[in-house]
Amino acid sequence: MSYVTTLVARRDAISLSPAIINHIRNAIRGGTPVTLSPNEAVDIPVSTPPDPAVLRDAIEGKPIDAITVKTRGRRKALLIADMDSTMIEGETLDELAAFAGIGEQIAAITRRAMNGELDFKAALRERVAMLKGLKLEALEKTWERVRFTPGGRELVLTMRARGATTALVSGGFTFFTARVAEALGFETHRSNVLLDDGAVLTGHVREPILDRDSKLAALRELAAARGLKQQATLAVGDGANDLDMIKAAGLGVAFRAKPIVAAEAQARVDHGDLRALLFAQGYKASEFAG
Repeated sequence: MSYVTTLVARRDAISLSPAIINHIRNAIRGGTPVTLSPNEAVDIPVSTPPDPAVLRDAIEGKPIDAITVKTRGRRKALLIADMDSTMIEGETLDELAAFAGIGEQIAAITRRAMNGELDFKAALRERVAMLKGLKLEALEKTWERVRFTPGGRELVLTMRARGATTALVSGGFTFFTARVAEALGFETHRSNVLLDDGAVLTGHVREPILDRDSKLAALRELAAARGLKQQATLAVGDGANDLDMIKAAGLGVAFRAKPIVAAEAQARVDHGDLRALLFAQGYKASEFAG
Protein backbone atom coordinates (compact mmCIF):
# COMPACT_ATOMS: atom_id res chain seq x y z
CA MET A 1 0.00 0.00 0.00
CA SER A 2 1.08 3.58 -0.62
CA TYR A 3 0.65 4.85 2.95
CA VAL A 4 1.12 3.67 6.49
CA THR A 5 -0.51 4.87 9.70
CA THR A 6 1.77 4.47 12.70
CA LEU A 7 0.16 4.16 16.12
CA VAL A 8 2.31 5.05 19.14
CA ALA A 9 1.04 4.63 22.68
CA ARG A 10 2.21 6.63 25.66
CA ARG A 11 4.24 3.91 27.35
CA ASP A 12 3.53 4.85 30.94
CA ALA A 13 -0.22 5.17 30.42
CA ILE A 14 -1.51 2.45 28.11
CA SER A 15 -0.57 -0.78 26.38
CA LEU A 16 -1.23 -0.99 22.66
CA SER A 17 -3.12 -4.27 22.84
CA PRO A 18 -4.21 -6.45 19.88
CA ALA A 19 -7.81 -5.47 20.59
CA ILE A 20 -7.04 -1.76 20.34
CA ILE A 21 -4.94 -2.27 17.21
CA ASN A 22 -7.62 -4.33 15.47
CA HIS A 23 -10.35 -1.86 16.38
CA ILE A 24 -8.42 1.03 14.83
CA ARG A 25 -7.32 -1.09 11.87
CA ASN A 26 -10.91 -2.02 11.04
CA ALA A 27 -12.05 1.58 11.37
CA ILE A 28 -9.48 2.82 8.84
CA ARG A 29 -9.69 -0.30 6.65
CA GLY A 30 -6.00 -1.04 7.01
CA GLY A 31 -3.86 -4.01 6.12
CA THR A 32 -2.00 -6.45 8.35
CA PRO A 33 -0.35 -4.61 11.29
CA VAL A 34 3.43 -4.70 11.69
CA THR A 35 4.77 -4.44 15.25
CA LEU A 36 7.51 -1.86 15.75
CA SER A 37 7.66 -2.15 19.53
CA PRO A 38 5.50 -4.63 21.47
CA ASN A 39 2.62 -2.87 23.25
CA GLU A 40 3.96 0.51 22.16
CA ALA A 41 4.04 1.04 18.40
CA VAL A 42 2.61 -0.55 15.27
CA ASP A 43 2.36 0.19 11.55
CA ILE A 44 -0.97 -0.25 9.76
CA PRO A 45 -0.67 -0.14 5.94
CA VAL A 46 -3.43 1.86 4.23
CA SER A 47 -4.19 2.61 0.59
CA THR A 48 -5.10 6.25 1.26
CA PRO A 49 -4.67 8.52 4.31
CA PRO A 50 -7.49 7.84 6.81
CA ASP A 51 -10.10 10.48 7.46
CA PRO A 52 -8.80 12.32 10.56
CA ALA A 53 -12.26 12.27 12.17
CA VAL A 54 -12.60 8.52 11.66
CA LEU A 55 -9.14 7.92 13.09
CA ARG A 56 -9.82 10.18 16.05
CA ASP A 57 -13.08 8.42 16.81
CA ALA A 58 -11.41 5.01 16.58
CA ILE A 59 -8.74 6.03 19.10
CA GLU A 60 -11.54 7.00 21.48
CA GLY A 61 -9.54 9.53 23.48
CA LYS A 62 -6.83 7.07 24.48
CA PRO A 63 -3.25 8.40 24.85
CA ILE A 64 -2.26 7.13 21.41
CA ASP A 65 -0.67 9.18 18.63
CA ALA A 66 -1.34 8.39 14.97
CA ILE A 67 0.92 9.56 12.15
CA THR A 68 0.22 8.78 8.50
CA VAL A 69 3.04 9.00 5.94
CA LYS A 70 3.83 7.77 2.46
CA THR A 71 5.70 4.48 2.47
CA ARG A 72 8.12 5.71 -0.20
CA GLY A 73 10.98 7.85 1.13
CA ARG A 74 9.83 7.25 4.66
CA ARG A 75 13.23 7.42 6.36
CA LYS A 76 14.65 10.93 6.38
CA ALA A 77 18.23 12.06 5.77
CA LEU A 78 18.08 15.34 7.71
CA LEU A 79 16.74 16.03 11.20
CA ILE A 80 16.30 19.62 12.30
CA ALA A 81 14.96 20.06 15.81
CA ASP A 82 13.90 22.82 18.15
CA MET A 83 15.36 22.76 21.66
CA ASP A 84 13.07 24.26 24.32
CA SER A 85 9.98 22.14 25.08
CA THR A 86 11.05 19.75 22.34
CA MET A 87 14.48 18.18 22.87
CA ILE A 88 14.40 19.37 26.47
CA GLU A 89 11.50 19.82 28.84
CA GLY A 90 10.57 23.42 29.58
CA GLU A 91 11.90 26.80 28.45
CA THR A 92 15.43 27.81 29.46
CA LEU A 93 14.64 31.53 29.24
CA ASP A 94 11.77 31.07 31.68
CA GLU A 95 14.09 29.16 34.02
CA LEU A 96 16.63 31.99 33.86
CA ALA A 97 13.87 34.45 34.68
CA ALA A 98 13.03 32.48 37.82
CA PHE A 99 16.49 33.31 39.18
CA ALA A 100 15.77 36.97 38.52
CA GLY A 101 12.50 36.73 40.42
CA ILE A 102 10.38 37.46 37.35
CA GLY A 103 9.62 33.93 36.21
CA GLU A 104 5.87 34.25 35.83
CA GLN A 105 6.13 37.61 34.10
CA ILE A 106 8.50 36.33 31.44
CA ALA A 107 6.74 32.96 31.13
CA ALA A 108 3.53 34.80 30.21
CA ILE A 109 5.32 36.55 27.34
CA THR A 110 6.90 33.26 26.25
CA ARG A 111 3.51 31.54 26.07
CA ARG A 112 2.09 34.29 23.86
CA ALA A 113 5.16 34.35 21.60
CA MET A 114 5.17 30.58 21.17
CA ASN A 115 1.49 30.62 20.23
CA GLY A 116 2.12 33.23 17.56
CA GLU A 117 0.42 36.10 19.38
CA LEU A 118 3.57 38.25 19.54
CA ASP A 119 6.42 39.03 17.17
CA PHE A 120 9.18 36.59 18.12
CA LYS A 121 12.09 39.03 17.78
CA ALA A 122 10.40 41.79 19.74
CA ALA A 123 9.30 39.36 22.44
CA LEU A 124 12.83 37.95 22.76
CA ARG A 125 14.40 41.40 23.05
CA GLU A 126 11.81 42.38 25.68
CA ARG A 127 12.43 39.30 27.80
CA VAL A 128 16.21 39.51 27.56
CA ALA A 129 16.11 43.19 28.54
CA MET A 130 14.30 42.20 31.71
CA LEU A 131 17.26 39.98 32.64
CA LYS A 132 19.75 42.86 32.66
CA GLY A 133 22.11 42.53 35.63
CA LEU A 134 21.47 38.82 36.21
CA LYS A 135 24.68 37.12 37.34
CA LEU A 136 26.18 34.60 34.93
CA GLU A 137 26.06 31.89 37.56
CA ALA A 138 22.31 31.75 36.87
CA LEU A 139 23.14 30.20 33.50
CA GLU A 140 24.97 27.33 35.16
CA LYS A 141 22.20 26.85 37.69
CA THR A 142 19.63 26.78 34.89
CA TRP A 143 21.69 24.18 33.03
CA GLU A 144 21.67 22.00 36.15
CA ARG A 145 17.86 21.99 35.97
CA VAL A 146 17.65 20.96 32.32
CA ARG A 147 15.83 17.68 31.73
CA PHE A 148 16.04 15.95 28.38
CA THR A 149 12.84 14.79 26.71
CA PRO A 150 12.71 10.97 26.71
CA GLY A 151 13.65 9.42 23.39
CA GLY A 152 15.69 12.39 22.21
CA ARG A 153 19.11 10.77 22.29
CA GLU A 154 17.72 7.64 20.62
CA LEU A 155 16.20 9.78 17.88
CA VAL A 156 19.41 11.65 17.12
CA LEU A 157 21.82 8.72 17.36
CA THR A 158 19.61 6.34 15.39
CA MET A 159 19.26 8.79 12.53
CA ARG A 160 22.98 9.55 12.57
CA ALA A 161 23.76 5.83 12.53
CA ARG A 162 21.74 5.60 9.29
CA GLY A 163 23.65 8.49 7.72
CA ALA A 164 21.31 11.39 8.47
CA THR A 165 22.50 14.91 9.23
CA THR A 166 21.25 16.20 12.60
CA ALA A 167 20.95 19.85 13.63
CA LEU A 168 19.61 21.59 16.72
CA VAL A 169 18.20 24.97 15.64
CA SER A 170 16.71 27.08 18.41
CA GLY A 171 15.44 30.54 19.19
CA GLY A 172 17.11 29.98 22.57
CA PHE A 173 20.74 30.56 23.45
CA THR A 174 24.10 29.09 22.49
CA PHE A 175 25.04 28.54 26.13
CA PHE A 176 22.39 25.83 26.23
CA THR A 177 22.25 24.57 22.64
CA ALA A 178 25.98 23.78 22.66
CA ARG A 179 25.55 21.59 25.73
CA VAL A 180 22.30 19.97 24.61
CA ALA A 181 23.76 19.23 21.19
CA GLU A 182 26.79 17.55 22.74
CA ALA A 183 24.73 15.55 25.23
CA LEU A 184 22.23 14.27 22.67
CA GLY A 185 24.64 13.74 19.78
CA PHE A 186 23.67 16.51 17.33
CA GLU A 187 26.32 17.30 14.76
CA THR A 188 25.65 21.01 14.76
CA HIS A 189 23.64 23.68 16.57
CA ARG A 190 22.43 27.20 15.87
CA SER A 191 20.79 29.67 18.24
CA ASN A 192 21.02 33.17 19.70
CA VAL A 193 23.82 34.69 21.77
CA LEU A 194 23.15 36.28 25.15
CA LEU A 195 25.52 39.21 25.72
CA ASP A 196 27.30 39.79 29.02
CA ASP A 197 30.08 41.94 30.48
CA GLY A 198 31.93 39.03 32.04
CA ALA A 199 29.94 39.10 35.26
CA VAL A 200 26.28 39.82 34.47
CA LEU A 201 23.93 39.83 31.50
CA THR A 202 23.75 43.17 29.67
CA GLY A 203 20.10 42.78 28.73
CA HIS A 204 20.89 42.40 25.05
CA VAL A 205 21.04 39.58 22.53
CA ARG A 206 23.38 39.57 19.57
CA GLU A 207 21.81 40.58 16.27
CA PRO A 208 20.58 39.25 13.93
CA ILE A 209 18.18 37.16 15.98
CA LEU A 210 17.56 33.57 14.91
CA ASP A 211 13.81 33.39 14.41
CA ARG A 212 11.09 31.64 12.43
CA ASP A 213 12.54 32.66 9.07
CA SER A 214 16.00 31.58 10.17
CA LYS A 215 14.78 28.10 11.06
CA LEU A 216 13.21 27.63 7.65
CA ALA A 217 16.39 28.94 6.02
CA ALA A 218 18.45 26.48 8.05
CA LEU A 219 16.29 23.59 6.86
CA ARG A 220 16.74 24.61 3.24
CA GLU A 221 20.45 25.32 3.61
CA LEU A 222 21.27 22.04 5.33
CA ALA A 223 19.20 20.08 2.82
CA ALA A 224 20.93 21.80 -0.10
CA ALA A 225 24.35 21.08 1.40
CA ARG A 226 23.51 17.38 1.30
CA GLY A 227 21.84 17.59 -2.08
CA LEU A 228 18.54 16.57 -0.50
CA LYS A 229 15.02 17.38 -1.57
CA GLN A 230 12.89 18.80 1.23
CA GLN A 231 10.85 15.59 1.11
CA ALA A 232 13.89 13.85 2.65
CA THR A 233 13.86 16.09 5.75
CA LEU A 234 12.28 15.86 9.20
CA ALA A 235 11.56 18.91 11.36
CA VAL A 236 10.16 18.91 14.89
CA GLY A 237 9.17 21.69 17.25
CA ASP A 238 6.41 23.05 19.47
CA GLY A 239 6.12 26.80 18.96
CA ALA A 240 4.97 29.26 16.31
CA ASN A 241 8.56 30.03 15.34
CA ASP A 242 8.88 26.35 14.31
CA LEU A 243 5.81 26.28 12.11
CA ASP A 244 7.37 27.27 8.79
CA MET A 245 10.10 24.64 8.97
CA ILE A 246 7.57 22.04 10.11
CA LYS A 247 5.29 22.79 7.17
CA ALA A 248 8.21 22.74 4.70
CA ALA A 249 9.78 19.46 5.83
CA GLY A 250 9.02 16.10 4.26
CA LEU A 251 7.88 15.02 7.72
CA GLY A 252 7.00 17.95 9.95
CA VAL A 253 6.01 17.09 13.51
CA ALA A 254 4.31 19.28 16.10
CA PHE A 255 5.59 17.85 19.37
CA ARG A 256 3.32 18.49 22.37
CA ALA A 257 2.78 21.74 20.56
CA LYS A 258 0.99 25.02 21.05
CA PRO A 259 -2.53 25.09 19.51
CA ILE A 260 -1.58 27.14 16.45
CA VAL A 261 1.19 24.68 15.59
CA ALA A 262 -0.78 21.51 16.30
CA ALA A 263 -3.61 22.78 14.09
CA GLU A 264 -1.41 23.37 11.04
CA ALA A 265 1.25 20.66 11.24
CA GLN A 266 1.01 17.62 9.00
CA ALA A 267 1.80 15.31 11.93
CA ARG A 268 1.59 15.69 15.68
CA VAL A 269 2.75 13.87 18.78
CA ASP A 270 0.61 14.76 21.78
CA HIS A 271 1.16 11.74 24.03
CA GLY A 272 4.31 9.77 23.22
CA ASP A 273 7.94 10.82 23.52
CA LEU A 274 10.51 11.48 20.80
CA ARG A 275 10.74 7.78 19.97
CA ALA A 276 7.53 8.40 18.03
CA LEU A 277 9.55 10.18 15.33
CA LEU A 278 11.57 7.03 14.75
CA PHE A 279 8.49 4.82 14.64
CA ALA A 280 6.94 7.24 12.14
CA GLN A 281 9.94 6.55 9.88
CA GLY A 282 9.42 2.81 10.18
CA TYR A 283 12.22 2.06 12.63
CA LYS A 284 11.67 -0.82 15.01
CA ALA A 285 12.72 -0.42 18.63
CA SER A 286 15.33 -3.14 18.07
CA GLU A 287 17.04 -0.82 15.56
CA PHE A 288 17.38 2.13 17.91
CA ALA A 289 20.85 3.40 18.76
CA GLY A 290 21.93 4.95 22.05
